[in-house]
Amino acid sequence: MITTILILLILILLMYNYYVHHGKNGRLINLIPGPPGHPIIGNAFQFLGSQEELWKTLGTIPDQYYPIFKVWESFYPVVLIRHPDDLETILSSAKHIEKSFIYDTLHPWFGTGLLTSGGAKWHLRRKILTPTFHFNILQQFVEILIEEGKSMTNSLKKTGGTVVKDLVPFFSEHTLNAICETAMGTSLQGLGEFQQRYRKAVNRMGKLVTHRLTRPWLYINWIFWLSPTGREQRKILKILHGFTERIIAERKFYHDRTNGQYLKSFSNDTSAERDDAEPIGIKKKRLAMLDLLIAASRDGLMTDSDIREEVDTFMFEGHDTTAMGLCFISALLAEHKDIQDRVRNEVDTAFQEHGDKFTMKLLQDLPYLERCIKEALRLYPSVFFISRIPGEDVKLQSYIVPAGTVVDLIIYAVHRDPNFWSNPEVFDPDRFLPERIQNRHPYSYLPFSAGPRNCIGQRYAMLELKAMIAPLVHNFYLEPIDYLKNLQLKADLVIRVAQLRVKFIPVCKTECIPVKQISP
Repeated sequence: MITTILILLILILLMYNYYVHHGKNGRLINLIPGPPGHPIIGNAFQFLGSQEELWKTLGTIPDQYYPIFKVWESFYPVVLIRHPDDLETILSSAKHIEKSFIYDTLHPWFGTGLLTSGGAKWHLRRKILTPTFHFNILQQFVEILIEEGKSMTNSLKKTGGTVVKDLVPFFSEHTLNAICETAMGTSLQGLGEFQQRYRKAVNRMGKLVTHRLTRPWLYINWIFWLSPTGREQRKILKILHGFTERIIAERKFYHDRTNGQYLKSFSNDTSAERDDAEPIGIKKKRLAMLDLLIAASRDGLMTDSDIREEVDTFMFEGHDTTAMGLCFISALLAEHKDIQDRVRNEVDTAFQEHGDKFTMKLLQDLPYLERCIKEALRLYPSVFFISRIPGEDVKLQSYIVPAGTVVDLIIYAVHRDPNFWSNPEVFDPDRFLPERIQNRHPYSYLPFSAGPRNCIGQRYAMLELKAMIAPLVHNFYLEPIDYLKNLQLKADLVIRVAQLRVKFIPVCKTECIPVKQISP
């Protein structure tokens, strides 16, 4: 009896496999080149293994099938593209803005916020959140970013002497502080034990998402929630959501006590001034993204649950991607002393011209540092791929991809494509001189995506990267411990490395006495 059932099941699977591969959509997909697979399971086994092994696989197959290839994950086709013309076709169209199932692993944390939502919900959220990154609001955020950059630099100074740091946890701590205060208006610095619990929960949650991403069987929800990973995730979500809900409640209470007068700042794009009507004893808070969301909720556009979705989304997007960007920028500057010295000279000159204070104007007057950051993001884009689902059949350069197919856009590959970048492996900030940008394909450089669904916070991110790097090179010489060419990258929602160490040597503004080296 059991044998008969198994045989019947196999026959059904084979028949369905034939239907999927030889139906209209399957025939279109199979015209696209790709590695050979097996019946039913397709190419699934080629993409199993560690994050390091997955990165190696993703680094070799695209070159074998340039500029487009397909794989079958069981009955589901995935088309991977890397040519700027094809990337433009997908990214520039409002018909192809839906995210793929890969992002479903993030839903337990922040539901369907701006990163993961689609359709009308995404359009509404984008419209609500766009004023957050207006120039006048960014000016207030920059104050926080500069303070955090100063705090980060002071933490190295307090250690004394030469310091060796693993950049990943070092930068993650400070980018999390910065996004927490700009997104929620709350500093993690003063929360003591709760701060540590929240920080650990954020970091652990990222690892649990990765764990699920690299194990296809955990996409089956009932298996995941019964697994040890699922049980641990429930505990961590309680901490994360509890923290966000607490901050939202406190912030709403603050605006109730101040009659919502500071919420008007967003609609006017200016900072609300303290006036005689302000209740005595209530200190005016800095504006944060959360305030904009509360203002939207007062207009009936969002619930408390909607607010939490967006705050949690920005907490994830705004610290992890920036932290990895800082890691690679610092490592590249450490390995290229001549470029680092030129950045330091630019920062030092600007620092003197702006009264020995870091300001937004100073950060805007660092064109060479900006070119260095852009070049580092070319070589190591934090988000190295984007996954979309076309809303209709889409004609690429050579093939038609049916509606509903998962399309992965390999940003890392197009950033290093020798057809669009000369000597693509070389760190050369002058690639981004104005005269060298003019004739470049606009979709050959996509560290913040492009089109209607581009990164809403890219100006914020660039300012944060400058606010963190500028005081570092002003106060320290950077020397490499781990060289990038020797590191094994990891495939995740962002590029990762297990460890990346840099040596920070104090810059002597006056005559110095040699000091001993200190390791963490």
